[in-house]
Amino acid sequence: MFSSHRVLICIAFWQRYPNPYSNHVLTEDIIFREVTPTNCLISRRLLTKHSRAPRWMERYLPKHMASSAYVIEDSIVDPQERTMTTLSWNISHARLMSVEERCVYQINPENNSWTELKREAWISSNVYGLSRAIQEFGLARFKTSVTKTMKGFEYVLAKMQGETPSKTLAVTATERARETAMAAKEKAKDLASHAQKKQFV
Repeated sequence: MFSSHRVLICIAFWQRYPNPYSNHVLTEDIIFREVTPTNCLISRRLLTKHSRAPRWMERYLPKHMASSAYVIEDSIVDPQERTMTTLSWNISHARLMSVEERCVYQINPENNSWTELKREAWISSNVYGLSRAIQEFGLARFKTSVTKTMKGFEYVLAKMQGETPSKTLAVTATERARETAMAAKEKAKDLASHAQKKQFV
């Protein structure tokens, strides 16, 4: 069975929006939620996010799709294994770029009172001549998003426990993520520029 700490983690996960670090998340809607015969809780949510594409990419997107994105988020809470597994993927711009993320929240083997998170992500693009640039941009956007997601999650969790969220760590992590994202965006821009030049040569 789940401990009170693990239950708190699950509740914080579902209630992590809104928070000061995720203002780009506009809406969240539960599509369905059910309990399986093995007592696993399965949920599917639709998230709407503000996601501005870079100028060099906007020419490949319809105008009404250049500033918003829709993401499906599945989650499975398994009380027997004492894990929560989430899988999310974009349904907007999927032909241009596909981003999938899998997270597993489980008990830390060295300390039963800790919860550890294992995160995996896959970013792909099949756009001829621009796939590498798009993947670089996707990686930069993903890193920034993960930082915001984790700081927002920690913020909500701290408030639920009656603690004052730490702003110093959040600011430091955000600044580092911004620097990494800017570097990756510049690299993506250069790759896109070279790719376009090759197409016209």
